[in-house]
Amino acid sequence: MDCFVSIDLHNKVIMKKITIIWSVLIALTVFAFVLGYFKILNNFFIFLLLVTTFLKGQLIIDYFMNLREVQLKYRILPTIWIIIVLGLIAFSYYLPIV
Repeated sequence: MDCFVSIDLHNKVIMKKITIIWSVLIALTVFAFVLGYFKILNNFFIFLLLVTTFLKGQLIIDYFMNLREVQLKYRILPTIWIIIVLGLIAFSYYLPIV
């Protein structure tokens, strides 16, 4: 009986953590939406959006894809992919308009 109580408590802790992470993801998404809606776009905010997008991707990789407990080589591949994609977006944004 004690084992079931321990498992139930463990599941509640995990669900609370996942709910907090989900709330952070929603807050960062709303932040990006507000910046776009009000057209508040300068170099600082573009950089901030890229950083928050990286954080969102890393949270999804770690908690919702459940890769935080696997070997580093499996965890680093999606992270490298996010860095490459965001780097290309940043590079294309800062290209001079011809």
